[in-house]
Amino acid sequence: MSNDAPASARQPVRAATAAFAGTTIEWYDFFIYSTASALVFPQLFFPSSDPNVSLMISLATFGVGFFARPLGGFFFGHLGDRLGRKKALIATLLLMGLSTSAIGVLPTYAQVGIWAPVMLVALRICQGISVGGEWGGAVLMAGEHAPEGRRTWYASFAQLGSPAAVLLSMGIFALVSRASGDSFAVWGWRIPFLLSLILLVIGMAIRLGVNESPEFTAASESKKLARFPIAEAFRQATWPILFTMLAFTIGTAGFYFTNTFLISYTTRTLGLDRAVILDCLAMVAIVQFLGQLSAARIAERIGDSRFLLAASALAMLAPYPMFLLVELKTTTSEGALLVIFMHDPYIVRAKCRSQHLQAHPVQVRPEIRDESAPRSCDFTRNGLRDNLACCFSRWPASPPRRKRTASRS
Repeated sequence: MSNDAPASARQPVRAATAAFAGTTIEWYDFFIYSTASALVFPQLFFPSSDPNVSLMISLATFGVGFFARPLGGFFFGHLGDRLGRKKALIATLLLMGLSTSAIGVLPTYAQVGIWAPVMLVALRICQGISVGGEWGGAVLMAGEHAPEGRRTWYASFAQLGSPAAVLLSMGIFALVSRASGDSFAVWGWRIPFLLSLILLVIGMAIRLGVNESPEFTAASESKKLARFPIAEAFRQATWPILFTMLAFTIGTAGFYFTNTFLISYTTRTLGLDRAVILDCLAMVAIVQFLGQLSAARIAERIGDSRFLLAASALAMLAPYPMFLLVELKTTTSEGALLVIFMHDPYIVRAKCRSQHLQAHPVQVRPEIRDESAPRSCDFTRNGLRDNLACCFSRWPASPPRRKRTASRS
């Protein structure tokens, strides 16, 4: 018994660490597809006489993953609410790791024809399903293990996986690009996907060391598990799901605006060096990583709802100065300001996600909670809010083409 108490006391830290590691791996796998869909997939899997058409189709397959996310939220939410959070999170990690590594060995269009893009899209759907189940469960697991009054802080570690994954994916792609040189489009692009197997082993080792959620264990022992979590979630918390989903759309749209559209817009339309905008995104990831922890502390002090309102207002204003700064085409002080403005949507995204933990059954305001309501469909509620918001806010965007000026000799 003497050893049980210290082990139990370490569970909140282990759960937060596992949430961070799991979401880092999941988002790494998700983001390397984003990078590859802009760099190599157009010519390898969607060849066309018009490179712009190939790019648009490739980006559309990137968007397919987002429309698959609600399926993951439904399926893994049901699994997590019926069989346990830990089992569901182990399943999402396995699905993502195996799907991503399989992309690394896919034959190209030149080798097997139409079957190449078909298999690529199928694996992308598996990625979307996996992410759809991962995040809602990871933040819930960290929060349910957290000490009383510290849910926002511990839940924020799940969101730290996003900036960490951005840095990891960009760093690995940069190293592989330099090492493979002209062979990057032949075999170099496959390495980041195959490395997912190593990350999978690391993530599984960390995740297996976390106990089942104490709140789910209590609900299971008292026979209070929801028989149909999806129906129960909508019956108990329809308005909280809708309100949080709409609020979450602001941050999610801003996130992919900067990470997908802005890269293409600055390089293809404005003619800026790709390295400049990628450096800005790398700095944004660093600022987000550090700022997320600070935001969680501030939110605990002033309240989640008040902080979310302020961050949402900043996020809605951020695109205007952001466009003005990129139009200047400079890399000095304007670049530093650009990083700050690009960071605003990330704060909203992070806070909306930590808000999921506070939006309990039959509750509209975070501080109001019905303790008599069953907690066993929280996994499903989290997945619904997050993934439905992504469907509304993320559309494959292709920037306007740069106007060509005819030169006469």
